[in-house]
Amino acid sequence: MDLYQAIRSYASQPLTHQVVVSLLKGYKRPNDKVHALLNEGVLESVKKGLYIAGPAIKMAKPEPFLLANHILGPSYVSVDTALSYHGWIPERVYEVASMTTKASRKFTTPLGVFTYTHLSLPYYAFGIRQIQLADEQYSMMASPEKALFDKIITTSGLILRSRTQVLKYLLEDLRINEDRLRECDLQNMSQWVQDASKAESLSILVKTLKDL
Repeated sequence: MDLYQAIRSYASQPLTHQVVVSLLKGYKRPNDKVHALLNEGVLESVKKGLYIAGPAIKMAKPEPFLLANHILGPSYVSVDTALSYHGWIPERVYEVASMTTKASRKFTTPLGVFTYTHLSLPYYAFGIRQIQLADEQYSMMASPEKALFDKIITTSGLILRSRTQVLKYLLEDLRINEDRLRECDLQNMSQWVQDASKAESLSILVKTLKDL
């Protein structure tokens, strides 16, 4: 298998610098060859040390949510991005938003903007699913319930104090369909509250959903 075929075989996945260098074992100066491949459009840089197959390799690209997991890890796609993907909010979301145990970061890349917001363990680890995006492409993403919790927790200044306020936020501000809310996994949500920040707001949310 020649070099171009090898890169083509990885076209649906992000490529770390380590993987690229492993494909260049026959080159005395692999880093120089990486730069040449970037200039030729065989590779495209996402961020330092992370690449995808470039425009010269006419193959399917990694999905943005898969890239999000690799740009900064550990992380999972959440808040508006996940709520939109699950069909809970009507808006299309152009920025891929994720949660991470690391410091909050923002990456502006040729493939879009990727944001990461810090959450602490053990709460971070709850409600994460593996979603299949395409053949051989998977992403770690929040369940809709966890994405909603994350949205409330990470929205600065948002404090929910009453059933009326909760319903206004869910139905008017976020425009979530009430039928979706009736499908929530309230058992899991109740268990997450004790380890979450804004526990009082989340408790009122869960109580409101139980009464729908």
